[in-house]
Amino acid sequence: MELDTEPRWLDPDERETWLAVVKALLRLPATLDAELQRDADVSLFDYLVMAALSEAPQRTMRLSDVAARAEGTLPRLSQAVSRMEKRGWVRRSPDPNDGRATLGTLTDAGYDKVVSAAPGHVESVRRHVLDPLTKPQQRQLRNIARLVTGTIKPTSAGR
Repeated sequence: MELDTEPRWLDPDERETWLAVVKALLRLPATLDAELQRDADVSLFDYLVMAALSEAPQRTMRLSDVAARAEGTLPRLSQAVSRMEKRGWVRRSPDPNDGRATLGTLTDAGYDKVVSAAPGHVESVRRHVLDPLTKPQQRQLRNIARLVTGTIKPTSAGR
């Protein structure tokens, strides 16, 4: 875009759409995080990390892949894994196939934690995201989210 070109300002309808999206994008993660903290003593990011590990073979995955799945940077993931190691939920080890990489493994205690947190989290997702929508609206939301996400270049380390 040239510097002397007038910006394409939002019309009133576009502005209302944008403000509604911003509100949802800010409120939803904060709400899910607060509910997980209150009900399971775990943050949304930590839950996403443990859930990713729980679905991996042997509950083990390269930490760079975990960061990508949890939409976090490697420094943020490292801090989270350090907290979870102290709680006995995750263990780090060198990747035997690549000495530059580190693996994260969800321990039995971590697996128990994510399993106990999952029902409440799923209920929150249903209450705040899925239940207010019809099945066709859910598919529309999924498609819209994928379209929007496709325009955004990932900036997190390791991706």
